[in-house]
Amino acid sequence: MAHKPDPAGLKLRLVAAQKLKSVLAGEHFAPLTAADLNDGRDRALANRLITTALRRQGQINLMLAELLEKGMPPRSGTFEAVLRLALAQLVYLPDLGAHSALFLAVEALKRDSKARHLTGLMNAVLRKAQANSARYALDGDDLDLIPETLFGRWATAYGDEAMPAFAEALITGAPLDLTLRDDSDQLVDALNAERLNADSVRVESRDRPVEALVGYDEGKWWVQDAASALPARLFKLNVGSTVIDLCAAPGGKTAQLSKAGYKVTALDSDGKRLERLKSNMLRLGYAPEVIEGDATTYQPAEPVDGILLDAPCSATGTFRRHPEVLWSRTLADIAGRKRLQQAMIKNAVAALKPNGTLIYCVCSLEPEEGEEQVDWIKANLKTVTLDPILAEEVPGLEAAVSAAGLLRTHPGMSPNQLAGGMDGFFVARFRRTG
Repeated sequence: MAHKPDPAGLKLRLVAAQKLKSVLAGEHFAPLTAADLNDGRDRALANRLITTALRRQGQINLMLAELLEKGMPPRSGTFEAVLRLALAQLVYLPDLGAHSALFLAVEALKRDSKARHLTGLMNAVLRKAQANSARYALDGDDLDLIPETLFGRWATAYGDEAMPAFAEALITGAPLDLTLRDDSDQLVDALNAERLNADSVRVESRDRPVEALVGYDEGKWWVQDAASALPARLFKLNVGSTVIDLCAAPGGKTAQLSKAGYKVTALDSDGKRLERLKSNMLRLGYAPEVIEGDATTYQPAEPVDGILLDAPCSATGTFRRHPEVLWSRTLADIAGRKRLQQAMIKNAVAALKPNGTLIYCVCSLEPEEGEEQVDWIKANLKTVTLDPILAEEVPGLEAAVSAAGLLRTHPGMSPNQLAGGMDGFFVARFRRTG
């Protein structure tokens, strides 16, 4: 008997389920690539399903609590991931059709030896969800999208009025921001981009892969969120000054420092990420010194003029492109990263010349990794003093600078109030006094 071919769309569903399963287990989310699914349209659809399931995770959690009377079956393989993808399609992607959501979910379970015994449950749950899909689509509010603990912390830190913008940013996702090596109006027009501030632009449409955009092969720009591009611009050093970019990979800030004319050392502890940095620098035509090392212990042969420390952090400010961080971060995680950051800060200060500049930044929305670190530095590191950031140094984002001279962005902000938001970032600048 001839083998019956798999139905159309099943392969991408299986790949998407495996990816979502790994993210739910704690893996960092990165979009599927051609190595995962060769067909570009299948890959785009699979990524759309995964990201919708992740962005709507809080609301889908509420659906699951109602639909699964006995809770999630234990040791059930890909059952949860397949179910979440199907619910995302049924409720939030109706243009993809309800029939395929049910059919492909059941077919996907048949290919999983640990879950095929649950096909009946999958079918029953999804039919109940289909009958209630209109209600599910209308139900829910900002509190459902963002975990309650984070919602309360952020409402306290940024105000209740900011939370709808946070929720919208989560659902909408992040646009594509670029930093230009060659800043020209002609290039901006060719990219169909709009200017943000300084040499940052935002590409208005994403109908092609990044590598296919004008100027990529020639190294005329690199991908970098508008918030991530702010810290490196805050150095006030002479051309030729020595600067270390700690935790440098994948290299956006290294490229900015090289463009500014500094003599740059890029350090990172992850060899694979450093290979990506080297590849990026080669494409851009920059040649920093690249070192694999530990930012808590590395010391240069001679003190340097500047250090940029983009420290490992909770990364909650990146939830527009990494929605999984909302559900995978705990207060214990934040506390652990806070201690690691302090070790890096202390080591960085020791590597500075007198009057040298340290810029500390994190892509975090948590005060423990921002304002509280500044308080710790003031109390414990007497050889540095805060060098306040001035509002005029970040044109279009003046409101992001506090009275104390600290810079904090969040997803409800955008340079010059343009649409699309930006990552949550905290930046503080210090000067070594002697």
